[in-house]
Amino acid sequence: MKRLFIALGLTAVLVLSSCKENASSKVNTENVEVAAERDVQAKNLPVMNFEKTEHDFGTITQGTPQETIFNFTNTGNAPLIITNATSSCGCTVPNPPKDPIAPGETAELLVKFNGSGQNQVTKTITVTANTEKGKEVLRIKAFVNPKDGAPSAALGPVK
Repeated sequence: MKRLFIALGLTAVLVLSSCKENASSKVNTENVEVAAERDVQAKNLPVMNFEKTEHDFGTITQGTPQETIFNFTNTGNAPLIITNATSSCGCTVPNPPKDPIAPGETAELLVKFNGSGQNQVTKTITVTANTEKGKEVLRIKAFVNPKDGAPSAALGPVK
């Protein structure tokens, strides 16, 4: 028991004496500078500001190609780089700009839709970029009438 108290006492002395050291002397100033630079860079992000995020083609005839342009501006403070643009269906093809968009610049993303489907059709386009969110979602929609002109309700429910 006596040895236990001595061991605990020595441990307490070591812990207390190590706390007396100046903690700021252990800080590596180079690491602080790197962290400060990283924090400044984290604030420099592009922002995609779209004029519209949804486009309605209205009523179209099946198989009639359609296209629209989504205009956007980089309202951030770093170059905007679009790394990918995909759609929810092969019938919709997004064509984003290939070059970086500088802060304050406006660009356009062309979206082509082949007019497939029937009745109310909605497709999404996901744009992947170096923004804070990382992804932006756009939508196109149309009411597609059959090619032969027959009312789509006569065809029965669409699954």
